[in-house]
Amino acid sequence: MRSTDLWQSKGGDGMAEYSGRLELTWTNKHLRLLAHEDGSYEWVPPSDYRVAEVRLLNDAGTTGKVNKDATRVKDNLLIRGDALSALTSLIKIPEFRDEYVGKVKLVYIDPPFNTQQAFEHYDDALEHSVWLTMMRDRLLQLKRLLAKDGSVWVHCDDSEQHRLRCVLDEVFGFANFKATIVWQKLYARKSNTDFSSSHDYLLVYAKDVSAFARHLQPPSPKQLKRYKNPDNDPRGRWQSVSFHVRTDNPEKRGEYRYKITLPSGRIVGPPPGRHWNGKIARYERLLAEKMLWFGADGDSLPRHKDFLKPDEVGLVPTTWWPRDEVGDNDESKGEIQALFPHIGDPFQTPKPERLMERVIHIATNPGDIVLDCFAGSGTTAAVAHKMGRRWVTVEWSRETVETYAAPRLAKVVAGDDPGGVTDLVGWQGGGGFRVLDVALSMFENDEGHIVFADWATNGALAEATAAQLGFAYDPELLPFSGHKGRTRLAVVDGLVNEEVARLLVEQLPENEMLVLCATMIDPAAQEVVSAARKGSRLRKIPDSILADYRRGQLWWESRMAELYASEPETSASAAVGV
Repeated sequence: MRSTDLWQSKGGDGMAEYSGRLELTWTNKHLRLLAHEDGSYEWVPPSDYRVAEVRLLNDAGTTGKVNKDATRVKDNLLIRGDALSALTSLIKIPEFRDEYVGKVKLVYIDPPFNTQQAFEHYDDALEHSVWLTMMRDRLLQLKRLLAKDGSVWVHCDDSEQHRLRCVLDEVFGFANFKATIVWQKLYARKSNTDFSSSHDYLLVYAKDVSAFARHLQPPSPKQLKRYKNPDNDPRGRWQSVSFHVRTDNPEKRGEYRYKITLPSGRIVGPPPGRHWNGKIARYERLLAEKMLWFGADGDSLPRHKDFLKPDEVGLVPTTWWPRDEVGDNDESKGEIQALFPHIGDPFQTPKPERLMERVIHIATNPGDIVLDCFAGSGTTAAVAHKMGRRWVTVEWSRETVETYAAPRLAKVVAGDDPGGVTDLVGWQGGGGFRVLDVALSMFENDEGHIVFADWATNGALAEATAAQLGFAYDPELLPFSGHKGRTRLAVVDGLVNEEVARLLVEQLPENEMLVLCATMIDPAAQEVVSAARKGSRLRKIPDSILADYRRGQLWWESRMAELYASEPETSASAAVGV
């Protein structure tokens, strides 16, 4: 932790001028991380095409009832691939951008905890700087997806909790911090360690604290017992509160101290040192509305009725969540084993469905979008589905998706998952989901030269180029490939000469411009495009796209300057093994 605060005295008035901020620094904080298939990471500049590129999201299958392909963005989505690439695609590809940016109500993530231990199904031993950069980059993307009244819940343990709080403060602002929830993950005491760890944390931040709203937890049986109906009021059960309150300033309470006649005929005033909770007009109105209770014999001081409103009655969430209320690791392991009895003990630290049910209940309404970009076995998506929320979940490991997440979610859709919160929420099956694959890069490095990959040709090239430039891809728009406002996109995998340029310009609708991208360009074609339609332009690809990435680095550096003090340049570019 480093403080960059500086101050200067302003004369003798004791005033001081401050600059800088408290920040957490780490190695290569100004760089981005590129994830490799073998689980290692590589430090790269923000302009590197491998982290700046917008990857396509390709359809890979559906389960249950889904929308037509043209409206696939409205489906529940299980995305296979690197989380950062998937989040970038959701933000940048127009069809997904319009559906998700600023629309996600809840982000829950359970990232690798960086415990410096090796687990069977993933390597958790990331060096601190790698882990912090990995989290920072994803949190920045998740913030853009969150709705103004949304919240992010990050699951962690003591390994990085204190550093993670600092990163969350920098990304979301410390004023948007809401709570640190302590979850009792383990009941049995371990005797082979200095201290037996029994808990994890959930760090909760609002996107905008002024708009944040949360639901109460369901009322407890003890709370519900307070509501009764001794007078058979047709409005239902009620509890009561005293109609007299303490008098703080007797001289100003004259209008609140008056005599009333009880139903028994006894005339009374408020007790000494107290006054009625309202002037006589309010008392008479409440009396006429039968909102006052004078006891079974009508001879008690009045009490104000408060009727049971199921949507408003409940418990304010606390920050201590014991296992008997939300389950623990043993419960969640049992849920996974029941779903996959032939596999055994697949995950060391799965999360119980009751834990996710509480998070989703507090933070969302039915129909809201829930996002988890560290899917694992798919618990978040499974519970969100059962609770009637839309969901998007991302998992890097294809094996994990195919072995656990996809089969589990298919069981939820089919109503073949009787465990977890199925009975609690009354789930009987239904709905569906779509599987999407994060596409391979459209670029390849050919002995130091960046060229298009073999797959990125013809129609595929047009779709990939549209994604990079923020155009809505439309294969039905021939001879064009997409549109953005009053501009149309055309992509040619080959040479654009004067004749090709003229033919495309002639087919432009009136008052529209053209962005024409090609792998080879005749200089004379530029004159045709520019002269025919003002504002139109010709771009050579991939060179111009790579130049956009370099310009994007300026945005990244500006964004980082807002969040952090500037970092020294380094030449680090070696892969970091995990």
